[in-house]
Amino acid sequence: MKILFLTDLYYSAKGREYFKEDLFLSNILKEHFDLVLCHPKNSISFEDDVDLILFRNTGSVLGFKDVYNSFKKRVNDNNLNTFNEFTGKADMCGKQYLIDLFNDSFPVIPTIDDIQDFNKLPDVKEYVIKPKDGADSIGMEFLSKDELLERDLKDMLIQPKIDFEYEVSFYFINDKFEYALYGPDKNKRWELEKYICSDEDLEFAKKFIEWNTIEYGIQRVDACRTSDGRLLLVELEDLNPYLSLLELDNTTRNKFINDLINVMKEEFE
Repeated sequence: MKILFLTDLYYSAKGREYFKEDLFLSNILKEHFDLVLCHPKNSISFEDDVDLILFRNTGSVLGFKDVYNSFKKRVNDNNLNTFNEFTGKADMCGKQYLIDLFNDSFPVIPTIDDIQDFNKLPDVKEYVIKPKDGADSIGMEFLSKDELLERDLKDMLIQPKIDFEYEVSFYFINDKFEYALYGPDKNKRWELEKYICSDEDLEFAKKFIEWNTIEYGIQRVDACRTSDGRLLLVELEDLNPYLSLLELDNTTRNKFINDLINVMKEEFE
């Protein structure tokens, strides 16, 4: 089975070393598959010669948006097998889903994109604005209400700055829960530890996996625990979620990788 592993080994992200994770994962996968590794900008000449395209740590697609849109069109036009498959409704399509989920009363951080809807947000000291098509905190700012009202907020999300205890991430392959990690120190987002989920935690995370339309792929549900004990969705990463594989214990990491290999073999070989 031939796999095209898409990544950007030179992408730099705060607190994470994407290249180390992808070198580690691709090194294991090459023992099970005939694997070629390249950047999405160079993928077109390989796409018709492989059985599956694995879209991994490419970083924000803002850096190659036209290339990304062309790639998605070829996936649909040529019926290319991809993992993740490109049917997602979350980060794969930008951040509009946060507004839609909020309006549908899902447990998400209150989110609007029109100042006329400001009354839907709680009254707090600071608000967060971020681009609708953003990623990795690119373009994010913290503003007071007065500062907010003075800004041009076209194509921006508006959210209250949430007083949270910690952030927690739930990782899934297809619809199967694999593991969860959290940051005990909320000021150090990517210094993560294993998180033991309650039944209520898993019910929360699965709610968003079920809402999304991905049948094959890896998804990460990011949430924050508020001061009153609730979980609120921060984002649903359904395109190329960073997995913190090298921070996992051996048992958890090996199980995840074995499950990934088995799913790809069962569905695409």
